[in-house]
Amino acid sequence: MEISRIRALRGPNLWSRHTSIEAVVTCAPAERAISQLQGLEPRLRARFPDIGAMRPIGYAGDISLAHALAFSALGLQAQAGCPVTYCHAAAMAEEGVYIVTVEYTEEAVGRLAFELSEALCRAALDDTPFDLDAALARLRELDEDVRLGPSTGAIAQAAVARGIPYRRLTEGSLIQFGWGSRQRRIQAAETDNTSAIAETIAQDKDLTKRLLDSACVPVPIGRVVTGPEEGWAAACAIGLPVVVKPKDGNQGKGVTVNINTREHFMAVYGSAAEISDEVLVERFITGHDHRFLVVGNQVVAAARRDSPHVIGDGVHSVRELVDQVNSDPRRGEGHATSLTKVRLDEIAIARLGIQGYTVDSVPPKGAHVVLRNNANLSTGGTATDVTDDVHPELAARAVDAAHMIGLDICGVDVVCESVLKPLEEQGGGIVEVNAAPGLRMHLNPSFGKGRAVGEAIVASMFCEGDDARIPVVAVTGTNGKTTTVRLIAHMLRQSGKRVGMTNTDGVFVEGQRIDTGDCSGPKSARNVLLHPDVDAAVFETARGGLLREGLGFDRCKVAVVTNIGLGDHLGLNYIDTVDDLAALKRVVVQNVAPDGHAVLNACDAKVVEMAAYCPGKVIFFGSERHHPVIAAHKAQGHRTVYVDGGDIVAAEGEAEVRRIPLGQVRMTLGGKIGFQVDNAMASLAAAWALDIDWEAIQASLRGFDNDSASVPGRFNRFDFKGATVIADYGHNPDAIQALVRAVEAMPAKRRSVVISAAGDRRDEDIRQQTEILGDAFDDVVLYQDQCQRGRADGEVLALLRQGLSNAKRTSTVEEVRGEFLAIDNALARLNTGDLCLILVDQVEEAVAHIAQRAASA
Repeated sequence: MEISRIRALRGPNLWSRHTSIEAVVTCAPAERAISQLQGLEPRLRARFPDIGAMRPIGYAGDISLAHALAFSALGLQAQAGCPVTYCHAAAMAEEGVYIVTVEYTEEAVGRLAFELSEALCRAALDDTPFDLDAALARLRELDEDVRLGPSTGAIAQAAVARGIPYRRLTEGSLIQFGWGSRQRRIQAAETDNTSAIAETIAQDKDLTKRLLDSACVPVPIGRVVTGPEEGWAAACAIGLPVVVKPKDGNQGKGVTVNINTREHFMAVYGSAAEISDEVLVERFITGHDHRFLVVGNQVVAAARRDSPHVIGDGVHSVRELVDQVNSDPRRGEGHATSLTKVRLDEIAIARLGIQGYTVDSVPPKGAHVVLRNNANLSTGGTATDVTDDVHPELAARAVDAAHMIGLDICGVDVVCESVLKPLEEQGGGIVEVNAAPGLRMHLNPSFGKGRAVGEAIVASMFCEGDDARIPVVAVTGTNGKTTTVRLIAHMLRQSGKRVGMTNTDGVFVEGQRIDTGDCSGPKSARNVLLHPDVDAAVFETARGGLLREGLGFDRCKVAVVTNIGLGDHLGLNYIDTVDDLAALKRVVVQNVAPDGHAVLNACDAKVVEMAAYCPGKVIFFGSERHHPVIAAHKAQGHRTVYVDGGDIVAAEGEAEVRRIPLGQVRMTLGGKIGFQVDNAMASLAAAWALDIDWEAIQASLRGFDNDSASVPGRFNRFDFKGATVIADYGHNPDAIQALVRAVEAMPAKRRSVVISAAGDRRDEDIRQQTEILGDAFDDVVLYQDQCQRGRADGEVLALLRQGLSNAKRTSTVEEVRGEFLAIDNALARLNTGDLCLILVDQVEEAVAHIAQRAASA
């Protein structure tokens, strides 16, 4: 077994909607049916008993080692606690080659699982040991390191439940919810509305108390000190017992409460001073420690927190009892688990000393041994939910405290005997107000029911029914993608939207190019969705990006499929047939939103078949009004766009919604250029699906021209000394055929063409291009382009010349090395009334060169 390529599919893809690790696996003949490898399956199951069936549901045949690899990678993640359910092994046309895909929730964990799965399979093959426990421990440890913590994770899960997309912006807790201009951001339990000033105030415990006191919120009196002796003097002045805490601290670090003696004070002062040069000494309020979570204008959860402690059994030492408490699987290091392990640090040792114990003491049975007085979960405390018991006046005080500090989300620490009464009635007080509060105690309290605090935070950020999405249009197909993308973007701009657009020419925001090159993949799409000035997005969605990484979004409002043609990179990356290509392009249709539309070419049978896979509605377009697909769709009351006479007609059922004369659709030359009519219909249908105003649609069709400025390399027309020159990026047989039909509708005395071909096409696809051109053009100039893509020098030119061997019209053929020399040679031969089609390779440079030559002619 050989694994030749591993990559991450980070969005919906050819195989599933799941994020997945994909690998190309080559199995030796004996490995293609593991029943032929005597004893392999029992050895595999002995090493990993929970591997599962290793067979797809309903599959009764033999399985390959690639299937075992897939199921073991999935099973290892599942056993490590990852919520994954999908894997697949697909046999390719090439004998013994499989594409294996395995779902992941964290990419790093998925990659490690694949690595460990390979080691497991090889151990079973070689009958060598495999340490399953160590493998699972590595996966669990990595997953805990990279996954979202419980607070951020709860907010993200609440957003997903509402259909709000999210993206991690860092390896930490910084997350973007939504897309474009409707995005919001959080970091842990802080939102983009959380004031930096308010956060600074909350970190200053003394300033917080003074502000709360000015609002008549009950707080304990205290004093800021800078040394232990000054601190002890303050404690005596305030009156014992006291609390010592860092002036600028969080998570209960360095906090000691209920200090009654100088010895205890001096023992713990250093813990606070390590965190902050200034230390706050304040009156200790008797009562229970409570945390109130305030979101906006309400308390959404409240919990009583109990200090970390152990109960003596007369047998075990304090250290051993702590080890027993820490063996609870809910306890872990940091914040990844619902509880944190108890620490035997200097604060705990000091607290033990006050009670007459050391870490090696054996407390009598039933003795309640307190390890620290503060009850933060981060220092080992436990929590009991009391949300339903909170008195309205007490809740109002917590909200007042949050507002006084200026925090939209905060944790208010309250010390009181009972939450059933107002603070003033029981001498309680608010001791801290915390920015970025932890949510663990409310999500999974030690006792009582968990609260939907993630949902409350999401509800504070987004109104009911708001999914924070901007309209996304995905355009795919063999030909016409770029022009269609640009025209749809033009229509959206006409409607008043700020538009982000990606295509093979770059990334554009509001008409300004912000990135160059072929940007028709998922990375560019994700970058546009990050941009805060984008109200709508239109993405060219090419096969390469789909194969490499999947879609750059989870679903789109509109999917447009222009056509599925021959010669579009067939034979590359295991896309060998038109059916393979159609299945790949279908991914955009499968991921249309339920309230969205797929815009499909009714005249392309492979595209028509995609309609069955669309979760939303379908709009068919086509040049033939009476085409059976158009007619049937109309009869069923659905939307269609078609040509009737000299008009483009938009109809819903049998009722015409709009009729637009082709003479007003500038890019079609009055309907003479058939493929531009198709592009116009597809764009109109997409705009209709987006509910763009019809006046804006018609204005766009009138004003949009496929000149070199608007759509470089897409049927750009130039006048050169009275001859017509057309520059186009057509690079496959279907595009060539469409161009031939278009130029045949244009008068010309003599026709010439300049062409090269990409070396990564099949031989027959390269030859077919000149077979088509040889029957339509008098003169052919062949040139070798800049990049041969793996071909030998002159090999592409030879294939192009072979295609001309039976040409019916071509009389002269010239071979040139270099695109610009070929263009100049062709232009030099032109006379008034001639027509020259130039199939460009370096699109922008070649189009600019032609424009410069035409301007100076």
